Amino acid sequence: MLHTNDLHSHLEQTARIAAYIKSVRSKSDPSSLLVVDCGDFLDRARPETEGTDGAVNRRLMETIGYDAVVLGNNEGLTYTYEQLDRYYSPLTAPVVCANFKSHDPEASLSWLVPSLTVRRSGLKIGLIGLTAAFGAYYDHLGWKASDPLEALRQWTVKLRPEVDVLIVLSHVGLKMDETIAQSIDGIDLILGGHTHHLLESPLRVRNTVLCAAGKFGTHIGHLHIAKDEQTGKINITGGCLSMDDRETDKEAEAVIAAGREQAARRMSRVVARLEEVLPQSLHEESRLPTLLATAIRHRTGAEIGLVNSGQMLGDLPEGDVTEAVVHAICPSPINPCTLRLTGEELLLTLEESLQISFRELEIRGFGFRGKWLGGLCLDGMEVDADLSLPEGSRITGARVNGERLVKEREYIVGTLDMFTFGVGYVRLKNGREPSYFLPEFIRDVLSEALRNKEWIEGSRVRRWNVTNGR
Repeated sequence: MLHTNDLHSHLEQTARIAAYIKSVRSKSDPSSLLVVDCGDFLDRARPETEGTDGAVNRRLMETIGYDAVVLGNNEGLTYTYEQLDRYYSPLTAPVVCANFKSHDPEASLSWLVPSLTVRRSGLKIGLIGLTAAFGAYYDHLGWKASDPLEALRQWTVKLRPEVDVLIVLSHVGLKMDETIAQSIDGIDLILGGHTHHLLESPLRVRNTVLCAAGKFGTHIGHLHIAKDEQTGKINITGGCLSMDDRETDKEAEAVIAAGREQAARRMSRVVARLEEVLPQSLHEESRLPTLLATAIRHRTGAEIGLVNSGQMLGDLPEGDVTEAVVHAICPSPINPCTLRLTGEELLLTLEESLQISFRELEIRGFGFRGKWLGGLCLDGMEVDADLSLPEGSRITGARVNGERLVKEREYIVGTLDMFTFGVGYVRLKNGREPSYFLPEFIRDVLSEALRNKEWIEGSRVRRWNVTNGR
């Protein structure tokens, strides 16, 4: 059995994985090999994926020849219902996911099944898929993602008596995989993903074996599953192999090259023309992230716009701005959202923004495809700060739309969904009544802002009045 997870559109590594799987397949009886993927095969931060609506990834899946795949959050959360249907409908391999279905009870999605039974080497093997249940997000997109543990319990009861081997294809993370192994009997193997954990050797929790191949295609899982005819026990051996320095598959290379050309043509569309450079700075207030804060405030109808400068990966040059340029400068598949925060919570967060330890904080995951968190850029709010004062007490004044900030009052803040996961400026996770604006990404909001000359001109106005004891 071969398994992958969390490739995240690392296409070159995918080509190496394709070569390895084809090599194993050429030496194996077709009835003895099972190939699966455990989610996040694609990532819209990659231009080839963005510019083909994932078609390049689907073609790579077909080239590899998967037997079953799981839907990850990078598939389910970053495409509309219709896009996801178009992406998976032509795929030969079924999407196995027991806790994910359409909100429409009449919907007919032939590509989506809760479980799958296959025969390999005389063994009847049951597969149950699980994905992380981002309920509020999926509700907006027309999907229902239920509790993975409860769904798995139900399907284990149904499937266990019918199969020799029961395998969970999991995109819920290592901690949840361990919980499953501790609390649900009858599961032989959990193939994991989502938290990017690498188990080079299988991990045994009670009577269940856990395996996972890390992230970005650096490894592939290669397991041997056999049944002891005398005892009836299922034996699972093997582990993960490094894909570094492996040869790439020529067919996969051709798929990637064609996808790159297709994406380049599509993303050459000009979305705006700039008369000047819009700069970005990690440590100082700068116009490009301020423009995004303005756009998010207006898009969400909030009183305040709040954006970390690390969302922008550089300056936006003058001249024609294409979709490709916007994507390169703002690649993160992150959505706008609103939160309710008190004035005191805002001040504490803004105090953190003045600290180098926060601005230079490295962030990975949660939709963020930059490197450093950066400081906070604002709209609808002005802040006075004195850097000569001790950390945590540098802000000397703040106004919201011209009126003095009130610590006890709640404000509606337009910001980024990644903050609701408790990453970066962690107090933002405490915001009440989160509301998500889907399916658009912040780069879509930025593209619209680049056509608004009033907002561009307004980005010159400083929201931070920072002194150093003078």
